Amino acid sequence: VNVNVAEVDAFKHAALAVVGDARESLSELSELLGGYRVEESYRARCRHLAAEWDQTVSQLYQASAPEGLAQSAVVGAVNRLSRPQDVVVCAAGSLPGDLHKLWRTREARGYHMEYGYSCMGYEIAGGLGVKMADPEREVYVLVGDGSYLMMAQELVTSVQEGLKLIVVRLDNGGFASIGGLSESVGSQGFGTLYRARNRASGQLDGESLPVDLEANARSLGALTLSARNLDELEQALQRARASTRTTVIFVPTHRDTRVGSFESWWDVPVAEVSSMESVQQARAEYEVKRQKQRDYLSGPPLETEVALESAG
Repeated sequence: VNVNVAEVDAFKHAALAVVGDARESLSELSELLGGYRVEESYRARCRHLAAEWDQTVSQLYQASAPEGLAQSAVVGAVNRLSRPQDVVVCAAGSLPGDLHKLWRTREARGYHMEYGYSCMGYEIAGGLGVKMADPEREVYVLVGDGSYLMMAQELVTSVQEGLKLIVVRLDNGGFASIGGLSESVGSQGFGTLYRARNRASGQLDGESLPVDLEANARSLGALTLSARNLDELEQALQRARASTRTTVIFVPTHRDTRVGSFESWWDVPVAEVSSMESVQQARAEYEVKRQKQRDYLSGPPLETEVALESAG
């Protein structure tokens, strides 16, 4: 059942469409359903799957990486040390997907994501808006180094207005999310590392760029801390909570230690023609996975649609 104010979206995935405002529709449906309950076997299955997933989340919270922290472990530390009434804010890169899978929300207003458009740079500015809406809550902004570069200057506004943020800035040396996507289509993560142009090869595989984003945050008026392991991260989070000013915690994370897709698949087309062997292989794998897709937007009409057409 899809509830949507837009008719075209309500019918997606061959759903039973309910066109209307979400809150009003759910209120009316609740009254109509009354005391309806699904079968106990179904409820038991849901409880089993929820417990199984909770165990997976606990394991990922403790995940280790060869260099730096695993991103999932950073999410776990912030979740563990934040209060139920606090708010986590994120927007772009691989973090929103990881948070969607791993964040244990304890209060309805404690989870704020801008992921419809994956708006890079939203995080700090969005966190500032959340803090303005409820200054009594601690606001944890999770942001990668790539997205941080898009609009870090709003740190100045938070300092100017005395609106404290706790910014956890994960450093994986570039654009890891789009880099992973590039690798998945055989393009080897081109241009997604902070590396200088190699004049000999002409590629972006030279020395690491001498970028100091911690110094950048400090120059914008924020208190800065760094954490290279889980113990240091927990200590930094505690210091940030005790602080009265915006604090940015810099955490190196391992680029290739990622949270799995868990049987899901993103349909990202791969070039049909390429001289690169990696692209050719990715295209072959793409064709295999395309065969497993189910087309939700075609097929015979539903019985309810036939009955409505006959009645009309």
